[in-house]
Amino acid sequence: MTRIEFNTLVMHQATSLRMHALHFTHDSDDANDLVQDTMLKAITYYNKFKEGTNLKGWLYTIMKNTFINNYRRFVKINSFVTMTDEISSAQLAFSSTVNKGEPKFVMEDVKKALGKLQDDYYVPFIMHFEGYKYHEIAEHLQIPIGTVKTRIHVARKILKKDLKAYDYTIRETAA
Repeated sequence: MTRIEFNTLVMHQATSLRMHALHFTHDSDDANDLVQDTMLKAITYYNKFKEGTNLKGWLYTIMKNTFINNYRRFVKINSFVTMTDEISSAQLAFSSTVNKGEPKFVMEDVKKALGKLQDDYYVPFIMHFEGYKYHEIAEHLQIPIGTVKTRIHVARKILKKDLKAYDYTIRETAA
């Protein structure tokens, strides 16, 4: 196969390569760049292609390896620590979202709210939360199933009231 024939065959695979690249990048521009890099490498390393080999598979392998290498390079570049006196707002936002401080406060508040529950409400609620069925809770506590349901419902209402600060849902009011 001549170089021109090979280049033509590679160019005909551009559409399917682009669809495959979108699975990696999830971005149209990045997918186009990945396809371009893949085709450039394929044409550059034409002499490595053995006739009779599945061209599409060969191109997909080049694309996958190119994507992985680019990703590793990106991670490595972004992992360097900058030694400056000022911290940029991007660095502040990253460190404040990655340090998991907020979930710790939320869990402390949840534990406090659970601790305020009376045992009559706490035990059935925790058992239900852990996956026990209503009838299993009723048997364990030796109370009617209706009482179990009521106590769990009351516990939810109390917890919802105590944890109202974490209610992020937007309620639409009728205009």
